[in-house]
Amino acid sequence: MKTQSSARAPRPLVGVPACTGLVGQHPFHMVGDKYIQAVRSGADAAAVLLPALGEECLEMLEHLDGILLTGSYSNIDPSHYGAAWQQDSMQTDPLRDATTLGLIRAAVTQRIPVLGICRGFQEINVALGGSLHQAVHAVAGLQDHRENKDEPLQQQYARRHPVTLQQGGQLAQLMNNALTQQVNSLHGQGVERLAPGLRVEALAPDGLIEAFSLADTNAGFLLGVQWHPEWKLAEHPFYQSIFRAFGRACRARSRARRT
Repeated sequence: MKTQSSARAPRPLVGVPACTGLVGQHPFHMVGDKYIQAVRSGADAAAVLLPALGEECLEMLEHLDGILLTGSYSNIDPSHYGAAWQQDSMQTDPLRDATTLGLIRAAVTQRIPVLGICRGFQEINVALGGSLHQAVHAVAGLQDHRENKDEPLQQQYARRHPVTLQQGGQLAQLMNNALTQQVNSLHGQGVERLAPGLRVEALAPDGLIEAFSLADTNAGFLLGVQWHPEWKLAEHPFYQSIFRAFGRACRARSRARRT
């Protein structure tokens, strides 16, 4: 029998806000399996799905040790960053917007670790006061960062371009200052104006911001990445390092919360 001192500490609880949409004719709250598996295997944490219920989700924060903001086929409604719609066919998810933007601000205030991926990366920027390019490929000087949806998933998520990690940043430290890393690219939108309080962690070859963190390194763990590190996690040491760092921050929060 294990003694109390040798028993494994409970895994930290990571809240994963859901997207909403129809499955058949029924509305669903849903999260992609790849994100749940990455929380389990990459961060060694337990994923807790958060329904898109707006401010009601704030009541759950005191029970959580981290927040993972996933990618999505939907985009943030431009009204949240003071812009007009530039694409009539853009897919949005108002319930997710109503849930995640307030959740991010509260998590930062309460120093709860946050990892944002793709749409989640963009949500952090908007929640904290930044803005987005609604069509990166239409901006002079920027490349087309979208995937070819006609290709098999393995090709869509293949590494597409390098990112340059910024000297002294969290990602550079994780990779022992190996400042060039290869990433996938599956996004149509991107950061236009970086939110106050954020610092650039990585840039694409065309200068587009691909990752950021909190400028105040004492303000808690927050990392946003525009690529998808959850994909084939076991095959990519760089992606693994991101989830391990997130997991460490969540475990520190869990210990503090328990004591």
